[in-house]
Amino acid sequence: MAEDHSDVASASTRNTCLRLELPVEDPKSKDAVFVKAAWFPSRFELAISDGLNAWTCHATEAEVRLRAEQWDLSVTEYISLSEQYLGFQQPGSKYGFEDAGNGQRRLSWTFEKQGTKLEWRWKCKPSSDNKKMTSEILDFLMDANIRLSEEVVRRARSFEILKSEADKCLEQSERFSNEKSEFESAVYNKFVAVLNSKKAKLRELRDKLSNLEATAKAPKEEDDSTDKTESFDEASDRETLIKEEPDEE
Repeated sequence: MAEDHSDVASASTRNTCLRLELPVEDPKSKDAVFVKAAWFPSRFELAISDGLNAWTCHATEAEVRLRAEQWDLSVTEYISLSEQYLGFQQPGSKYGFEDAGNGQRRLSWTFEKQGTKLEWRWKCKPSSDNKKMTSEILDFLMDANIRLSEEVVRRARSFEILKSEADKCLEQSERFSNEKSEFESAVYNKFVAVLNSKKAKLRELRDKLSNLEATAKAPKEEDDSTDKTESFDEASDRETLIKEEPDEE
């Protein structure tokens, strides 16, 4: 069980290293220290070096819990806020690394919460081996720089690959667009030709229909005129007979 708990803790541990610029009396000069931190779920550890001397701070779970209760925060919130200010230097915060006597130093930083300016302080003890701790901080920075350089190279290669793929996609899209335009033009021309042909057929059929109607109408008129003539002749014949019959009697 102890091994499992250790594995979980190591998996959730985060490491940061900050080059903290400190205020000095002469505004033209700058003083800086390196703050390497290991962040655990309920505690944290600090290793600080100015290149010559080194200091350590081991914030236990009990100490972190007590500080969090004093500020009405949960342990997780206290750890997260501390990491925010010691993992990256915040422009609006005033940092300090002052002498606390007996070779000790007091690390402090300020921040605002709900309009109130607060200051957190942690006492750091002198390291038992300045050279070793400074070397560990430099090794961490070198490893981080190597990882960052590798990540930059990897991302640059990925970007080149993505750019090449994007260029291919753009070229293919342009080709598809040209083919689509050519296809639409060809289809439109064929459609216009078919439409014109259909129109010509319709005109031809319309002309034939008109001719057929005219041809059918002409014989009908002739028949009508013939029937009227015959009726007139028959009437004349009957009148003749009527006129002739009295003479015979």
